[in-house]
Amino acid sequence: MNTITSKFNLNGKVAIITGSSKGIGKSIAQGLAENGAKVVVSSRKQSAVDEVAEEFKMAGLNAVGIQCHIGDSDQRQSLIAKSIEHFGRIDILVNNAAINPYYGPLEGSDEAVFDKIMGVNVKAPWLLSNLVLPSMKENGGGSIINISSVEGLRPGFGLGLYSATKSALIMLTKNQAKEWGRYGVRANVLCPGLIKTKFSEGLWADEKLVDRFTKALPLNRIAAPEEMAGMVMLLASDAGSYMTGGVYVADGGYMVSG
Repeated sequence: MNTITSKFNLNGKVAIITGSSKGIGKSIAQGLAENGAKVVVSSRKQSAVDEVAEEFKMAGLNAVGIQCHIGDSDQRQSLIAKSIEHFGRIDILVNNAAINPYYGPLEGSDEAVFDKIMGVNVKAPWLLSNLVLPSMKENGGGSIINISSVEGLRPGFGLGLYSATKSALIMLTKNQAKEWGRYGVRANVLCPGLIKTKFSEGLWADEKLVDRFTKALPLNRIAAPEEMAGMVMLLASDAGSYMTGGVYVADGGYMVSG
């Protein structure tokens, strides 16, 4: 009997997770691997991805570390080529890596910063997805999961450029879903709220800010990175086989708070 829980099983599937040497990306990679996927742990430093891949292997999981600065064209192509060389196919791509080099008003930044943040947060996920498409088409389908942010849905203060990239990523995902559904390729986007990671430390390290923020949240707390993994595990698996073009929030109720 083909049980409903078996649809979460990712045995035989290969997943690439960018920015997965720590934080949300690492938790996602671990969750996919625990569900049976062979995972490619990727971030800018080979030493960092090797460390995580080794940790996963010690836990009995199937993983390999492949370095990739997603803003670099050659490294993007190398990531896909090496993943296929190592595991033979690609079924799941999680575009998680992102940067936020600037915090402040829109008019306070410059073109170089704009180009850099757009290049990593929007252009790289677009191009990486294009690079995995041939393998997914060959396999008869696949799942692309782009990690955006609630900042892409609702404007805040000081994160205007970052918000613009995350909003663009949402529309990119919808277009991927619309154009690539005919190949059996699904594309969905996850919008986390404030998560306790190194990436967002500038926000959650400010106790007064966190206190004010959490009091306004229905769940009254900020999240741990592993709380994002479950949704990705659903979207990556056959349990989410009819889900495409969706925008899903995991934000403690931020979008419904005042």
